[in-house]
Amino acid sequence: GDSEITLRGVIDMKMLLKTLVVALAAASAVRAEGPAEKSVDFRNDLIPMFTKHGCNAGACHGAAIGRGGFKLSLYGGDPQADFEAIVRQLEGRRINLSDPEESLIFLKPAEYVEHGGGTIFDDDSESAQLLINWIKQGAGNETRRHLIGVEIKPEKHILNFPGESVTLQASATYSDGTSRDVTRWTIFTAEDSSAVEVDPELSTAKILRRGRNIVVARYLSEVVPVELVLPLTDYRVDLSKSSSSNFIDEEILETLAILRLEPSPPCDDATYLRRIHLDLTGRLPSAERVKEFLEDSRPAKRRLLVDALLQSEEFNEYWTLQFAKLLRIRPQPDDDQGALTYHKWVAEQIKNNVGYRQMARELILASGDTHESGPANFYRTVRGQRELAEFASELFMGSRLRCANCHNHPLDRWTQDDYHGLAAIFAKVERGRVIGDKPNGKTIHPRTRAPATQRIPGNRFLAENATNGRRQLADWLTEPSNPYFAKAIVNRLWKRMMGRGLVEPVDDFRDTNPASHPTLLDKLARDFELNGYELRHTLRLIATSTTYARSANATVDNRDDNQFYSHAARRPLEAEVLSDAISDVLGLATKYGNSPEGTRAVTLVDPRTPSLALDILGRCGREESCETETRAIGALSQKLHLFNGALVNSRIAAEGSRLHQMLLAGDEAMEIVDAFYLAAFNRRPSTEEQQHWEAQLTKTKSPDEQRAFLEDFVWGLVTCEEFVTNH
Repeated sequence: GDSEITLRGVIDMKMLLKTLVVALAAASAVRAEGPAEKSVDFRNDLIPMFTKHGCNAGACHGAAIGRGGFKLSLYGGDPQADFEAIVRQLEGRRINLSDPEESLIFLKPAEYVEHGGGTIFDDDSESAQLLINWIKQGAGNETRRHLIGVEIKPEKHILNFPGESVTLQASATYSDGTSRDVTRWTIFTAEDSSAVEVDPELSTAKILRRGRNIVVARYLSEVVPVELVLPLTDYRVDLSKSSSSNFIDEEILETLAILRLEPSPPCDDATYLRRIHLDLTGRLPSAERVKEFLEDSRPAKRRLLVDALLQSEEFNEYWTLQFAKLLRIRPQPDDDQGALTYHKWVAEQIKNNVGYRQMARELILASGDTHESGPANFYRTVRGQRELAEFASELFMGSRLRCANCHNHPLDRWTQDDYHGLAAIFAKVERGRVIGDKPNGKTIHPRTRAPATQRIPGNRFLAENATNGRRQLADWLTEPSNPYFAKAIVNRLWKRMMGRGLVEPVDDFRDTNPASHPTLLDKLARDFELNGYELRHTLRLIATSTTYARSANATVDNRDDNQFYSHAARRPLEAEVLSDAISDVLGLATKYGNSPEGTRAVTLVDPRTPSLALDILGRCGREESCETETRAIGALSQKLHLFNGALVNSRIAAEGSRLHQMLLAGDEAMEIVDAFYLAAFNRRPSTEEQQHWEAQLTKTKSPDEQRAFLEDFVWGLVTCEEFVTNH
């Protein structure tokens, strides 16, 4: 009808105008670039354009199932698949070689045809010209070069005041030796948008909040972090004369100076004694050890204490627990013996100071009967080969390879080939009670639908007939040049001692999650390697640093610091440690299942040993990683149990308890107060505290009132923050 003719005329007029605009823009481009039209490279020109506009993001066509029947690989991770989707799928209707401006791949984002994502670009934009020119040139997939790397300037920048902006630039380097500015095609994203405001058009970042802030730059498959630092105070601090015991202190002080952050003073001897005992042995020092240490006048007494604790049986027990959690040691269904054998093997490695490199190799290369070979139980930790790939990468590399299962990792270098290639190595392992080789084992790659090729992650594919994949993996992983192995474990040791990893979370190493102190992490890893991968060596290094020995009492200036170690962190005690500490202070042991009377929680092999106390305190069952769980006091139910439940109340004055025995012996009330302070806090009451308790005790009018008051006093000690944290 007439209306149809009129509508068609409007569309034809609009297309004519569009053609004129495109022609004018093209002519302008030719004048700018010269007579020869620039060749458009699908991989190096169009993929970055799609990424810049968000077309291949997870919220759009980069989703696992795509959008509107059109799927692109996430962030252009698979250019070949993207080319197939654009040029060949939908019977080739997305591309119109005879009339490029009629191509659906252009009409949709320019919104000449209805598009769920709205208008992505104007038809006279550079993006539009790239698409049109590519189609005019035949919509090919040839490329003359591939991306080598991307450099962002500045890589790190120190600003002077809130609201200041910095201009970011990106430069790409290619295999043919060329480089070019790709700033306009690079996506800059603030890790915390409340701290940094990014202008995508100007490629600027405005700092809104003091501290260390990260902006992530993405170009093609490359993701690069940019560190923007705004000092935490307006005045400079001179830390040149601050105490320094080793390279740890030097690196920490250098960062604090940049941040203009004055560190807290060293902690006193009583605080250090309690802290180091809990960190190295998971146990409170005895009253006798407290008195002896506080009276010791030797300048090197802290270092001597560290050495003694590192050689103690308590150290062996506690660090066996730490590795049992790290390795997720637990009984298998209807099989307790494997876990017992595994736990015994770990205990022997810790006791004999076996290097971590050797431990890792034995685990990866293990075979045999799991009831007889401890490390063979490594292959029973999780269900299948893919889960083993995830577990092994997090354990030995501190990397979340699991994010590359369905698509290339969006924030890291890992690809689907890396994930399924590592799984293919573990598919060659026969798993059950007896661990052995399984030459015909395979896993299917979800993209190719074919058996995945064994691959060392991020390194190389193995030969198709390779039968020594595990050995090649162990060799690569534990060689000194490996960029992950040593860093992953020293970062975990650092967190155990300091309360926070240099990389946090500790199993999420990636370029876009940089270490708070990268040089320190490098030095710790190198020092670890040079000293035989000995756990005790690195623990000693940390424990004897000035940084470790700082007070947890923050100053007005550094109270907001939670990642630069200007003061010690207040850390909740683990469930096992807190349960043992409560028993030690009350003088009455807790019963754990069928374990012998007096068994310490930190020595339990089975994390599911029946124990109401450990359930209340939030123990980790080890089915998954224990590194991301809240394992200590924090939940409301836990606090209520501490306040009112049988975990503490029924044991305070029970027969045989510390309080019961002291009352039975006729000890004076203030003697009891002093004894419990030594047992719980490992210090004597301050003058103010002593005066307070004396005043409270004078209000009691009978022995029964005094007894009730002392019970409440003990309850208050073992439920307060000073007791349930290590500070």
